[in-house]
Amino acid sequence: MNEMFSIAGRVAIITGGSGVLGSNIARGFLQSGAKVYIIGAHQERVNKALEELQPLGEVKGTACNVLDIAELKRVREDVVELWGTIDILVNAAGGNIPGGTLTTEQTFFDMKVEDFDKVVDLNLNGTVYPCMVFGELMAHQGKGSIVNVSSMASFQAITRVPGYSVAKSGIEIFTKWLATEMALKFGDKIRVNAIAPGFFIGNQNRAVLINPDGSLTERSQKVIAKTPMRRFGDISELNGAVQFLCSDAASFITGTSLAIDGGFNAFTSV
Repeated sequence: MNEMFSIAGRVAIITGGSGVLGSNIARGFLQSGAKVYIIGAHQERVNKALEELQPLGEVKGTACNVLDIAELKRVREDVVELWGTIDILVNAAGGNIPGGTLTTEQTFFDMKVEDFDKVVDLNLNGTVYPCMVFGELMAHQGKGSIVNVSSMASFQAITRVPGYSVAKSGIEIFTKWLATEMALKFGDKIRVNAIAPGFFIGNQNRAVLINPDGSLTERSQKVIAKTPMRRFGDISELNGAVQFLCSDAASFITGTSLAIDGGFNAFTSV
């Protein structure tokens, strides 16, 4: 293996590490020799993820609210005591909630403000707060890589998900802002980037994309029609991009958002 692309021996924290996206990235990191600490909202889910991940390498984890600074600082102390440093932060915590997704019959004016606020808080502040806590350690040690998770919903107006779209658009500019802040004030060894996944089928969006009989919903058909590769992504197809951004091969890349979308954002059928 080309050592430029290696993350072997590095210590990574993955928020949302018990979810589909986060646990998949954790799996890829462990297979590449990194040490991984996962954070999830519920301890039972964290425990289940750890059972699946432990045969692959050195992994620990705990329940932690990414919107609670004190809890995040506790995790930071635990990880430093355990492994001495934090090299990588992947902010995979996020997602939508049922009340945050409009039905086909609803308009924006039918959305409950509290549901909108929950979605924005989780997806935006749920990334900002971990960056404040774990990024502070990176600033002190003068090195580190942060990867945030954006979305196609930040590039184009995707129907029915206003709160999620607003939050992920915030992730885009926050990634650029924090990248410049870190580089200007703490040196060129601290980098902040994002990935912008296209459409992948997971637990949160399965009912919206797949009918009970396994066929594609109308929304899925529209997605595939706008995706030149004519398929959904496999969740494992995110791993290479994330690991690249965390490796020395990306040493001059910061403030960038990398689309992993089968061409969705580039394509128009007009």
